[in-house]
Amino acid sequence: MAILYDLHPDNPQPRRIEEICDALRKGAIMLYPTDTVYAIGCDLNSKSGVQRVRQLKQLSNDKPLTFLCSSLSNIAEYAAVTDEAYRIMKRVVPGPYTFLLPTTKLVPKLVMSPKRKTTGIRVPDHPICQVILKELGNPIISTSAHLPDEDGEFPTLDLEKAKLFDIFDNQVDLIIDNDLEPGFEVSTIVDMTANPPAIIRQGLGWEELQNWVTVAV
Repeated sequence: MAILYDLHPDNPQPRRIEEICDALRKGAIMLYPTDTVYAIGCDLNSKSGVQRVRQLKQLSNDKPLTFLCSSLSNIAEYAAVTDEAYRIMKRVVPGPYTFLLPTTKLVPKLVMSPKRKTTGIRVPDHPICQVILKELGNPIISTSAHLPDEDGEFPTLDLEKAKLFDIFDNQVDLIIDNDLEPGFEVSTIVDMTANPPAIIRQGLGWEELQNWVTVAV
């Protein structure tokens, strides 16, 4: 059974944040709210945590994992950001956008795409995510909290929060609640390795980027 943390949505309690981060450093995985959907995550630098997230989501090692950074400058530590990419990202960060970027050596191999050497990075516009990132001192994995059924569909994406918590109660170590209903729209994915940069998934807020990137069919 997971430990439930009920956090204030705007001013999360510092002591509880410390406990959450201590657990993440030790390999815990969590179900937590973001500015898009509820996500499953762990400390980027916890190999055991990353492996457990992959097992839970049934993701093979050749599938890259998205992670959250605290700021645009923090992204530059983990990815190669061109001047053009920086100008585009600066317009919408923080926000509901995942940027596919070439990795630096700080990104564990277990997280990146082994063939392309790329990764997806977000800067969330969400108080709880930001406080955890600041206290932890590392990025956190962020993969949407939906599990495939026998038909390959993802029925957990739009469930009510209570049902979502019930499904993951025995599969994660921590569940974070902020007393708000979860969002149901995924992030917009922008491939910054393309020339020109292109939206490859239209999610929340994608219209804001139409003037600066192409929209892939």
